[in-house]
Amino acid sequence: MNIKISPVNIEERKKLDIRSGDTVKVTQKIIEKDKKTGKPKTRLQDFEGLCLSVKHGKEAGGTFTLRKVASGVGVERIFPIYSPMIEKIEITKRSKVRRAKLYHIRKKAAKEIRRQMRNVRDLPEIEETEVTEEVSNEETPVADTSTPEAVEQTEEVKETKE
Repeated sequence: MNIKISPVNIEERKKLDIRSGDTVKVTQKIIEKDKKTGKPKTRLQDFEGLCLSVKHGKEAGGTFTLRKVASGVGVERIFPIYSPMIEKIEITKRSKVRRAKLYHIRKKAAKEIRRQMRNVRDLPEIEETEVTEEVSNEETPVADTSTPEAVEQTEEVKETKE
């Protein structure tokens, strides 16, 4: 008798050889409510990141942790290996690492961002020269209010006209 307990292909997931240092792409089912009808709707969402750790191997409660940087913010997610909400798991790249748990990557990424921010320099301010022109009564000048200096200059021009 073949009794199917889980919708997950357990044999396929057992053959996965996920290790720390791998770049893994996980396609996950996400259930959302439809705005108009209110019925649940499923969609697929990919999460691709570096595998920091694999815990409890290939047993029933086994998990793996992925980390990626999205919009300059580090995001970590823990996925159960046999979760029915995971559509598929792909190993896209394998790196040689010398640690079982790569938690030091968190600090390394933050340190690298700090180093990059140190190299950012402020742009030198460009001095604006005053232009005194006669403006006819028909045209009205448009004030440039993009910088505080420009606002001060327009106020000075108004005072000189009066």
